[in-house]
Amino acid sequence: MDDEFNVTYITLSGYAEMGKSRYLYFVIMFTVYILAILFSVTIVYLICMHKNLHEPMYIFIASLLMNSIVYNTAMYPNLLVNFFTEKPIISYSACLFQLFLYYFLSASDFLLLSAMAYDRYVSICKPLQYPNIMRKTTVSIILGVAWFVPAFQIAVSIILSSRKLCHFTLNAIFCNNSVYSLQCVGSEAKAIFDLFALLSLALLPLLFIIFTYIRILIITYRSGREVRKKAAQTCLPHLVVLLIFTFLCAYDVIVIQLDVASEIHLIMTLQAFLYYPLFYPIIYGLKMKEISKHLKRLQLRCCCTHT
Repeated sequence: MDDEFNVTYITLSGYAEMGKSRYLYFVIMFTVYILAILFSVTIVYLICMHKNLHEPMYIFIASLLMNSIVYNTAMYPNLLVNFFTEKPIISYSACLFQLFLYYFLSASDFLLLSAMAYDRYVSICKPLQYPNIMRKTTVSIILGVAWFVPAFQIAVSIILSSRKLCHFTLNAIFCNNSVYSLQCVGSEAKAIFDLFALLSLALLPLLFIIFTYIRILIITYRSGREVRKKAAQTCLPHLVVLLIFTFLCAYDVIVIQLDVASEIHLIMTLQAFLYYPLFYPIIYGLKMKEISKHLKRLQLRCCCTHT
């Protein structure tokens, strides 16, 4: 049957290495999935409904959360089903699609975090010019770039990498760049393009973010206490998200180059699903003052309705 339809299947061996712990992971990941979707949808709803949140910073936060909703919806159901599958498999084409979504949304997040850093820089360092710089048209262009450019570059990379497989067992629980180790031969063109994509979608945005926050720190250090307080309130959540996100992405990029023990590889891979999806809604929901106020009001309305 496989030969007739020319379908190649990959076995995901990462689940077998969990042993009986897979049921504990299922409970934790199912809980994280439900909470992440609930919190993210709630915050996006609040940003859409309240006019005082129709500012570039909150629009970028809503965009990050929409990426998170798509990511969670695309990845979690399949992962959760596989916990109860004796021998989890995935078709090569589905694996490449999963690969596309994972890296497209991750790269998009980097560009959105860069946009948020720039927005904070203009807001704090050039407050009088802010309305003229961060117009609706500018925000729309930034969002278009943050979604279209990663989608195009990751799609090209995957087209270049869709080669014949010589191995069919992937030591992972989902398809990431480890799938390239299954291919019979590598591609020079893909390696060059991937280097370009890494520079343009991750390293350059990261350097830009670092540069903007250094500028913010220098300017706020010379300013008054109120300016420093405003900078801390709005920049700290972004920095926390950036540090954790950068760490996870860096590991994912270099892991294929290293001979990492399977247990360590599994633990590090699970970080992307065990707690990270809750970071965006929790950090932005609790630490961003205006969003937090609307969340508390929504909670009070819900409590009054049920009493």
